[in-house]
Amino acid sequence: MVNSRVEAPAVAVMGSGSGTAGRSCAGCGGRISDRFLLFSMERYWHTRCLKCSCCHAQLGEYSSTCYSKGGMILCKNDYIRLFGHSGACSACGQSIPASEMVMRAQGNVYHLKCFTCATCRNRLVPGDRFHYINGTIFCEHDRPGGGLLSGHPTSLQPSSMMSDQKVC
Repeated sequence: MVNSRVEAPAVAVMGSGSGTAGRSCAGCGGRISDRFLLFSMERYWHTRCLKCSCCHAQLGEYSSTCYSKGGMILCKNDYIRLFGHSGACSACGQSIPASEMVMRAQGNVYHLKCFTCATCRNRLVPGDRFHYINGTIFCEHDRPGGGLLSGHPTSLQPSSMMSDQKVC
């Protein structure tokens, strides 16, 4: 699924009188006999079992919106932290599939093919050194003004999530 962002009403609170007797929880697998249960992403959950895969916040209590991407169920804050506000490439604006490798710089996300030097347009690959200046990417040789900004250029790493922050 491309940019499999699931938004309101992603979590519906249902009472026990809603024809939900005997349902199994997608989280723990147990029978749901609670007074209230959650219905999200086409599955039923105990209110205590629908949790963010990263911060473990109970999504039924925390928010009525949850997100799903890359096999994870996420709260809004962790979705934005991991995939950015739009789930789109910062260079071309196109969506990025959850399974696609990406490059990251200063919190921005790029398709591998879009992570290029602004001057020479050469694609930067893992191991290349680059400079990120005012939202623009430059290879080691094309940085405006020459020389190094704080002594060293940034070393490039590919990422399926984030190279500059811990995922969860």
